[in-house]
Amino acid sequence: MGRRDIRLLAHAKKALPELPGFANPLDFIAEDHLAEREICALMDGVAASAAPDGDICERITAFLKYQLPAHLEDEEQDLFPMLRRRCDPEDEIDKALNKVQHDHRHAGDDTPVVIALLAEPGIDAAGRAVLVDYARNARRHLIFENAIILPLARLRLRSSDLNRMRRNMLKRRGLDRLLDAPC
Repeated sequence: MGRRDIRLLAHAKKALPELPGFANPLDFIAEDHLAEREICALMDGVAASAAPDGDICERITAFLKYQLPAHLEDEEQDLFPMLRRRCDPEDEIDKALNKVQHDHRHAGDDTPVVIALLAEPGIDAAGRAVLVDYARNARRHLIFENAIILPLARLRLRSSDLNRMRRNMLKRRGLDRLLDAPC
């Protein structure tokens, strides 16, 4: 891991909310969504700037390289399978989750392109358009998750599901030492 990656990881760790304070991991997911909306606003700022601020580019990159992958795993590995088990047929959760997972695949394809753009000393018009499109797509995705997925999760998931999700989220972030912390 190079110096830049160490600096990016430090950026990402500073931005993590306090996990033990989240008795309900769905609150942590909602916090990640807020952080992602902020990153989208920063991307729009970079796209509108003739000379993007290097610190802001680093902050966006840190989020995309370290926080976003963990967040996506939280949803893909825990939240979505739990929802599939707990939702009623009339919830049509498969249809909703298929859309969300489609968005995740696109984000997975587009994120390395955005990271590469942010590492360049200057971003041309085509690169700025990529940033704006990425932010717009991420916002649309977040609206759907916040309006459909999280409310269903709050309604359908059991405390045992939430406890398992919390444990997995802590492990995923290398914060196993907090597993015995009170919720």
